[in-house]
Amino acid sequence: MNTNDLLSIKDFSEFTGIKQSTLRYYDEIGLFHPALRGENGYRYYSCQQIITVNLINVLTSLDIPRKKIIELAKERTPEGILKLFSTQEMILNDRLRQISNSYSVIQTFRKLIEEGLSADIDSIQRCTAASLPISLGPANHFLEDGQFYHTFIKYCNRAKKQGVNLSYPIGGYYKNLDSFMQTPSQPNIFFSLNPLGNEEKPAGDYLVGYTRGYYGEMGTLPQRLYDYAKENNIDLEGPVYAIYLQDELCLPDTSDYLVQISALIKK
Repeated sequence: MNTNDLLSIKDFSEFTGIKQSTLRYYDEIGLFHPALRGENGYRYYSCQQIITVNLINVLTSLDIPRKKIIELAKERTPEGILKLFSTQEMILNDRLRQISNSYSVIQTFRKLIEEGLSADIDSIQRCTAASLPISLGPANHFLEDGQFYHTFIKYCNRAKKQGVNLSYPIGGYYKNLDSFMQTPSQPNIFFSLNPLGNEEKPAGDYLVGYTRGYYGEMGTLPQRLYDYAKENNIDLEGPVYAIYLQDELCLPDTSDYLVQISALIKK
């Protein structure tokens, strides 16, 4: 083999972006040998080896055991490479799903926080909203003491067993305004704001109000919504949704948690 047709380790390193020390290390451990060692001991590489070493770097970045890569380097076959690729494709698909899910969770929380920052929390407003995917849980059954967290934990445990992603914000669903007025700290159903949910908060006109306080603490908001609807001849057919725009994720004081209540207006 003529060295005139080969690349020196310096040229090969510059072309591939792989350090000369790394190429020497690959050679020493049997992972990637030069095409030729000159009489002077210099390493020379062929152009087609660029493909091989780039693939080795890709496989290494995918956390494939170096021992496995060395085995493939010594005895490469189409079948062996296809088997490896199939395995790594499954691993990468899992990673992509995890990354996509994490991105979606961040975007969901981000939208809520931004909405809370721009909300006029002292007013009651009539707003038009687009549909919102949600995942409704089963009907809630509160104990006589009305403890919010006992029922909430029960929902979370059941949802987890059913494979519901609890990384998304969780809200409260009331079948109508009367239900919300009677027991504002006890939603009829909990729901997840999972964008892949099989139900939805329907599009339409809503009467919207805000209040601050710990989970389930609605203060005077239920009465304010009722009075506003009555004074303005607004017929609320329900349901009512409670969504926390800002909570422990960004606020250390529980009394500052910001909840949005939206009641569907009858068409």
